[in-house]
Amino acid sequence: MILNNRELSWLVFNERVLQEAQDRTAPLMQRLRFLGIFSNNQDEFVKVRVAKQIRLSRGTGAGARAAAALLPQIYSRMADSRQKFDSAYDGILSEMAAIGINVVNEKQLSEEQEKFCLDYYSSVVGERIVPLLIRKRTKMPFLGDGSIYLAVKMTARASKSARYAVIQIPVSSACPRFVELPSPPGSRDIIYLDDIIRLCLKEIFFMFSCESVSAHSFRIVRDAQFEVDGDISKSLMEKAEEGIENRYRGKPVRFIYDRDMPEDLLSLIVSKLSLKDGPSLDPGGRYHLKRDLMKFPHVCPRLEEKLPAPLRHPAIEPFSSLFKVIAAQDVMLHFPYHTFNHVIDFLREAAIDPRVESIFITLYRTAEHSKVINALIGAAKNGKRVTAVIELLARFDEGRNIEYADILQRSGVRVIDGVPGLKVHGKLILAERRERGECRGYAYIGTGNFNEATARIYSDFGLLTRRREIAAETRAVFDSIISHRPLACRELLVAPYNMRSEFESLIDEEIKNAKKGKEAYIKAKFNSLTDPEMIRLLYRASRAGVKISLIVRGVCCLQPGIVGLSENIRVISVVDIYLEHARMVIFCGGGEEKVFILSADWMTRNLNRRVEVGARILEPSIRRQLREVFEIQWHDNVKARDISQFGVNEYVKSEGDESCRSQLALHEYYRRGAERRI
Repeated sequence: MILNNRELSWLVFNERVLQEAQDRTAPLMQRLRFLGIFSNNQDEFVKVRVAKQIRLSRGTGAGARAAAALLPQIYSRMADSRQKFDSAYDGILSEMAAIGINVVNEKQLSEEQEKFCLDYYSSVVGERIVPLLIRKRTKMPFLGDGSIYLAVKMTARASKSARYAVIQIPVSSACPRFVELPSPPGSRDIIYLDDIIRLCLKEIFFMFSCESVSAHSFRIVRDAQFEVDGDISKSLMEKAEEGIENRYRGKPVRFIYDRDMPEDLLSLIVSKLSLKDGPSLDPGGRYHLKRDLMKFPHVCPRLEEKLPAPLRHPAIEPFSSLFKVIAAQDVMLHFPYHTFNHVIDFLREAAIDPRVESIFITLYRTAEHSKVINALIGAAKNGKRVTAVIELLARFDEGRNIEYADILQRSGVRVIDGVPGLKVHGKLILAERRERGECRGYAYIGTGNFNEATARIYSDFGLLTRRREIAAETRAVFDSIISHRPLACRELLVAPYNMRSEFESLIDEEIKNAKKGKEAYIKAKFNSLTDPEMIRLLYRASRAGVKISLIVRGVCCLQPGIVGLSENIRVISVVDIYLEHARMVIFCGGGEEKVFILSADWMTRNLNRRVEVGARILEPSIRRQLREVFEIQWHDNVKARDISQFGVNEYVKSEGDESCRSQLALHEYYRRGAERRI
């Protein structure tokens, strides 16, 4: 069976992100922010996927040999992307300079700007800096992942020998990476925090009477492997806290440094970190950690992407009861086209409604100052029985989840910290309300996190329903999580129990219909498609004549368009201003179309090792809505790429057709729907 390599496929996806930065038709500042997104993605890839391959390559057997053979391909692809990134970055800076937006360094400052920087260092930066002296016979102080450092070389007037030091650049919300300078009329000058510190080096090290002092940036990328201690005497929260500390001190897998760093300084740092020459040493430019470009100052609104504000769902009036609306009809929300405030309002209403007795919710990733958490706390204080299933092991959000788990527990919320051996990734809310003497459940089943910040830029679905069968099975899912017992469902698809088998049966049904000469198709939208068994089934369906249309944002291990294997499969990827995060699957069903939304990608981890939830859409108008949403995205010919040829990200172009940028088209689709009040 032909499968694209997962790691290389991920790099190809991130190259689609880089294409957005290279797209000269996009707003200039938005292109700069896409460079930040690309850089952030690449960092996480190195911490997680490259680090894993390095660990595997150090072992024995076929797995070690495969990893050792793969790593040079990964490094080569990353090097090619680095060149494209640097070219895009330089080009964007040149375009910015042409319209008066300048990124300057410490040697390009006017007298007024230099005074400003010295004052800024004294009032904001200096108190946050603790230089670390490096001596050849002493151990290097620990240097963390995720920070930028300046390696400093000092030469004194009275001595030919040099002194060395390291300064951590103290980036924070109070001390941002980019500082806007007083500028001449018609200009906006901006400087890296790095260069403000460079400007002040002699003042920082005044006691050494330096004749010359220079600083070159570097950073360390550490293995982000998160190991959970098997000690049964410890709680999962204790294990998660220890895992975070262990990750912070993970082994270096990459050392990125200014290629102009003096050889003696570089050799000293490399030896102190016990790094070996080779791919782990990565010479770069003057500045690192370019993910900070996502937070570049908003210096010119006309150079930013302008997107319409989120809409209210047409069925939901301001200051009206969502329970009343949901009791009358199912409601499908599609973020960020619809406002996420509807979910917040649902929780807030549940928190104060005297007839609501209990609230259940799963939490995987939440906002920094979460309105969802506040609503749950309010519900508990109002005497509701609130149960929050918090996945403590959500990668890179473990610390926040531990903090919120503690806050919720102290507020009277019952906190369940997951299921042994499984991650709880499903997105569920259940509010149980006493109505006419019986308890009725109001359920929310979604594809994305309960995070109002990312809901503004992530595309996701959320179904609100009072259907008895769905509410009952939603409660069964929570009971299963709490009791650590398997469950059986008919209306919901729940991994790792029935989701895989139900999808397998649905694909088999399409294969049987195709062989009978009936219409047969599968239309699906995922973040990633990597599970070998599901891909094998899709290949079999293609050979039987099933027409398969896939929208896959990220990793796709399926190879479409191969004669005799996958000629009936086409795959596109849409990368635009919103991150496409919604998952849906549509089956022809012999003319009785079956439509699902789900929290899971078709990845082995999602189908086998996570608690995931999907719902079949029973309301005909919502099935129509989701079908139309899929078709709008399928016909994107502005931001869609045809990824049929592995490693090549060709934009989809339709001869003679009107241009369709699907994310803008979906805004218009929902705006018209609000006007029609469908």
